[in-house]
Amino acid sequence: MSQNRQSLSIEAVRSGLRADCAQCFGLCCVALPFAASADFAVDKDAGRPCANLREDFRCGIHARLREEGFSGCTVFDCFGAGQKVSRTTFDGRDWRQDPATARRMFQVFPLMRQLHELLWYVTEALALPAARPVHGELRRALDRLERLTGGSAETILATDVAEIRHEVNTLLLRASELVRAGVPGRRKNHRGADLIGASLKGADLRGASLRGAYLIAADLTGADLRSADVIGADFRDARLGGADLTGSLFLTQAQLNAAKGDAATRLPEALTRPAHW
Repeated sequence: MSQNRQSLSIEAVRSGLRADCAQCFGLCCVALPFAASADFAVDKDAGRPCANLREDFRCGIHARLREEGFSGCTVFDCFGAGQKVSRTTFDGRDWRQDPATARRMFQVFPLMRQLHELLWYVTEALALPAARPVHGELRRALDRLERLTGGSAETILATDVAEIRHEVNTLLLRASELVRAGVPGRRKNHRGADLIGASLKGADLRGASLRGAYLIAADLTGADLRSADVIGADFRDARLGGADLTGSLFLTQAQLNAAKGDAATRLPEALTRPAHW
């Protein structure tokens, strides 16, 4: 496959990994549980519709979620799993009109979200020239994930998603190492580190491993995170004003949504500046 055709294919896959709430039956507002906390104003059990969900599957307080105590909703990203389950897996049959589908639909949704998240990471790795030595394996992983996510509810429910995550993560780690090996100088290893509230203002974190790091409320103002691997890093309330995140590896919209940036924060092209920054 030529580089141009592969790029087009990757973009085609990615277009389906962006949430389209208008095509979803409000699954994140029903299938998932949440507990009263700083992120949610009330408790809600899995499978019970949020009190703010309207009959048309839209949120009744969408414009003022943060003011009403539902900031957790503004952070969440389903990676397009909502519309896939609603329109493809269940062929447009919603859980209100067809209650018999509800239980399976609510079980499939969180699994689909995990699979779509993996698709997002794999497509990013396939777009990295330095990761070319693993592109063949990544392409096979992409094809497998696409077939699986396009399958039946029964197929998805019978899938060992944890095993697939482990297999794909091995490839993503290899891709990350290939990219970060090209960054000059000593690369910091903060994998899984407790950096809660850490002062990293202006830090040179180019090529660093921040996989799974706890960066809650950390000060990353003006930090350079180019080519840093941030997969699974917890950026809740991290200060990213003026930080350079262009080229950060495996950064997601949900991570940005949870952080605090500003107009000077530089972002990868595939992601958007959160409205609440």
